[in-house]
Order: sequence, then structure tokens, then C-alpha cells
Amino acid sequence: MTPVPSTSPVDQPTPEAYPWQRPLGAVPVTDGRVEFRVWAPNAKESVAIRLLGGGGEHPLEEEGYGFWSGTLDAGAGDDYYVLLDGRRRPDPCSRHQPNGLRGHSRIVDTAAFEWSAGSPTIAPEELVVYEMHVGCFTAAGTFDAAREHLPALRELGVTAVEVMPVAAFPGERGWGYDGVYVYAPFDPYGGPTGLARFVDAAHAAGLAVILDCVYNHLGVSGNKAMTDFGPYFADGHQTGWGKGLNYDGAQSDPVREWAIQNAEMWVRDYRIDGLRLDAVHAILDQSPTHLVAELTARLHAIREDAVVIAESNANDPATIRPAADGGWGVDAQWADDFHHSLRTLLTEERQGYYADFGTVADLAKAFHRPFVYDGRYSAARAHMVGASAEDRAPAQFVVCSQNHDQVGNRALGDRMPPAARPLAALCTLLAPFTPMLFMGEEYGEEAPFQFFTDHIEKKIAEATRQGRRKEFEAFVEFAGEVPDPQDPATFERSKLTRVGNPAIELLYARLFELRRELAPRPGEAAVEAIDFDEEARWLRVTRGGHEIICNFAQEPRQVPCTARDVILATHEADADGTAVRLPGLAGAVLR
Repeated sequence: MTPVPSTSPVDQPTPEAYPWQRPLGAVPVTDGRVEFRVWAPNAKESVAIRLLGGGGEHPLEEEGYGFWSGTLDAGAGDDYYVLLDGRRRPDPCSRHQPNGLRGHSRIVDTAAFEWSAGSPTIAPEELVVYEMHVGCFTAAGTFDAAREHLPALRELGVTAVEVMPVAAFPGERGWGYDGVYVYAPFDPYGGPTGLARFVDAAHAAGLAVILDCVYNHLGVSGNKAMTDFGPYFADGHQTGWGKGLNYDGAQSDPVREWAIQNAEMWVRDYRIDGLRLDAVHAILDQSPTHLVAELTARLHAIREDAVVIAESNANDPATIRPAADGGWGVDAQWADDFHHSLRTLLTEERQGYYADFGTVADLAKAFHRPFVYDGRYSAARAHMVGASAEDRAPAQFVVCSQNHDQVGNRALGDRMPPAARPLAALCTLLAPFTPMLFMGEEYGEEAPFQFFTDHIEKKIAEATRQGRRKEFEAFVEFAGEVPDPQDPATFERSKLTRVGNPAIELLYARLFELRRELAPRPGEAAVEAIDFDEEARWLRVTRGGHEIICNFAQEPRQVPCTARDVILATHEADADGTAVRLPGLAGAVLR
């Protein structure tokens, strides 16, 4: 008879026996002493730290499971390389890459950051998000320059700024979704101390900070330095942006911990109030506890009110269900169906995934719960998509009329057409969900937000350039006009001009005020009634005793109503208690 292996606690290692449970990278432990821990199962003979500036080379000791560690005389600001069998590489958990992806790493002591303001307390139903790209938000393109504009956002009614990824990525400019050293705030923006000052300034202004993080892939430029250490990537798993990460295969525990400890660092050490997780549908993980669920639980253990927002195209409400109900426990998720339903009505665009949308019925459904595809067939994807989210609170869905994807992934990076913007704003800000603005829309910014890169490898740069052209070659209207992503001028064109449209500014200010008036009292439904006429192209939503009326036709319409007083209108509107007359692409709120 074959004996059964013992599984008693006596025979099993305790969790702290595993080296990946300990802090990764270079972490100051006392004044003048730094603990280094490196996962390098691919090292054949030795792993060492080379301290620059005459600090010498210091071999690390094996801890098992491919880990090497040692505590050295060093401190914040000291530069170093990891030596893999004598070959120098940046630290995969580098806290700062002052000279880019191929340069040395730098020790950062986050405990030395000086803070003057505490984090604001924001209830989920009060969350209003403002997405910004640090490089394009100001002419200088730095954390410090961005601080100047934060109080005005809070005064408008924004309660949280969502910063596009800042993890070190190639070159001097980019969207940030091709980051490689995920622990290292991008040096051209201001590096670690610049980020800390930005967070502190946001808190002083009463704003929470949400950081966009990418854990589904790494940028192609420079990631070979990561694979020299160990199997960070999953064999056979390819995302739309590069190889997927190894979260459930052999030697995956250190990779999972690399991602989760990074998420913890942002919340614990930089006092960031929440994370937006990019494209979680591209994270392949068949572990008993999905990476996103484990990451979310770990963040909530550090700070109960830390906000985790997922981007997912699966329309699966399990993402935002509590773990006790079999979900991942994520606090909220992007709901793109709301945007697609709205944009197709406003612009008549029907290409790509927009082919699935275009009826007033879609937007009417999205106003109730923004998963339009909640178990129905998608022609664009050629399969059934989504599941019902009736049990989820409206505040758990983040909706918008513009964001970096829906603007920047257009060939020319053009924003919502001016004629459509007022009605788009009314629908988004007065919906019962968590609204998100894209930088500049609140005053009618005309500058585009184009796709720009600064790849440091010529082959990758050219492939990106050609790929962008090929993506839009079938679109006659863009023939020969697709901007070169590697051209610095593409980046410069994408910076905010801050030239505003007074009418748009006034509309947004009034919409923010009205949004607070529409908030339901405890026990009340977020939306009381939804009516529409497909042929006439109007929609009427009743919220908080108000009627939100939208005309998506190009021509004027008489829309039935019961209220008489027009308290807000995007254009001139007349109501008599039975109907309201609206011009084309216009909206009004009646009471």
C-alpha cells in the first residue's frame, strides 16, 4: 500500500518560510542599511549587487526558491545594478530608474517622504473621477506642474483624479501602458518624490488619487532584462499588447507577489487612495484565488477604504461582487457599454465594436445598469457576452463620454464632436453611476489626445509606426493622415491648451450642482422610470423627482413630460407641462 504523504502543519512550511513573502527589491531597514532581495532562478552561479560611486560589489546569499538576499551598507539615493552571473541588470523591483529602462536602479526611502495632508474620506456614491495624463496635462508635463490645477478640479466637483500609468516606460514620452519597471515612478514626470508631492497636494485640495496600474503585460522595450532573471511571462499566453504574465504556472508565486507587493506599495508608501487595474480580462489565472481577487483583498487589508477599479470587457458582475458571494471583491469597474451606447446615438458611428450599438433602447437599458450586453449575443465579437448585474449598486460602475481609449485610439485622437458634447455631458454626469471625465472635457478642450510613443529600440519603433498605419488603412477618411506615434510633434499636439469654451464650462458647473440634487435618499431607487421612443429618438429618465429628457435626433422634437419647469438645458427649451420642445442633439432637466 502506497503511504499517503503527510499534510499536517508540522510538515508544512509556514508562509513566512517562503522568501517571496518578504519585501522584494531594495528596502531601507535602518539608517545606512538596505536589505536587497532578488528573485533570479535563471542565475547559474551567483547574484550580487554593484553599488555605484565606489560602493563595490557584494554577493547575495541564496534563500531558496531562486531568491538571493543580503543587507548592505547603503541608503536612499545610492545607485546600483544587480549582477546576474556577472552581467549587470536593473533590479526588477527598482524603485527609481533615473536614466531610463537601461540605466541603473536607485534606492528610495519612502519612509522619508514628508506629508502635510491626510487622505480625504469619499463615499462611493460621491466619487467623481477625472482621468489625466501627467505628460499632457500641463506644458511642463510633470507632477509638480500638475499640482497647480488640482484645487480648481475639486472646486468644480471632481473628488478623485485618476492618473494614467506612471511606471517606468521607454523613452521620454508615452501613454504609460508599456511600462517595464512597475515599482519606479517615471523619472521625466518627477520620479518618486514628484509623485509623493503630487499625492500630498491632491489630498490638501480634498482630492483622492487613483493610479492606473498594468498587471496584464509588460512593455516590449526593455523587458528582456526581466526575463534574464526568471519566468515572468506565461508560455502560450499572448495579450493584444505582448506576452501575458505568469500568474498560475510553474514558479508563478514570486511573479504574483511582484505584482501584489507593487500594488501594496502605492497604497501604503505613496498614500495613493486606489488603483485602476488595466484590462483584467487579459490576466490569465486559473489559481483557486484569482490574482485580482488576492490583490484586492491585500489592499483592503492595508486600508479598508482603498478603491480598486477594474477595466474588463467581459461584463462579468462577479468582478465586483464580494468575495463572500463568490466574486473578486473589486469595488467598481469601467462600463464601456454606456459610452458605446451614447456615442453611437450622438455620432452615428458604427465601425468596429460600435456595430453592436446604436439604438435608443441600448442607452435606456444602460441607464438602468450599464451592462447592455448582459448575456446577449454580440455580432462584433461573434459570441454571447456578459451577465446580469442587477444585484450590483450603481456606484460600482464607472461611465464616461470620453476617456484615453475612446479618444486616443481613434486615428487622429479627436475628441467628441463639439455639437455632441453638451448632451454627452448631461447624460454622463446625471446618470446614477460613477462618472469619469477625461482631462479637458470640462471646459471644451479642442486639442486631440493622440497615440504617442518613444520606443528606444528601432525595430519596435518602426513596428509600432507601421502597425498604427495598418490599423486604419481601411478607413478612407484617415488615408495618409494617421500621425506618426514616434514623432515628438504627436505628443506635443496632445497637450492641453487650456483654451476653454465658456458655455461648456458653465454647463459642467451646473451639471455638477444638479448631480448632487439628484442623489437618491436612502431607500429610494437610483432611477425611478425610463421611457423612450426609438423612431423619434428621444429618451426620458426620471431621477430624484426630476425628468432628464434627451433628443438624439438631428431635428427638433416634442418630447412628452409631466414636469413644467426647465431647470437646466443644453440648448433653448420650452415646456408646458405636457411636452418639452428641444432642438436636435439637446437635453433638458425638468422639475
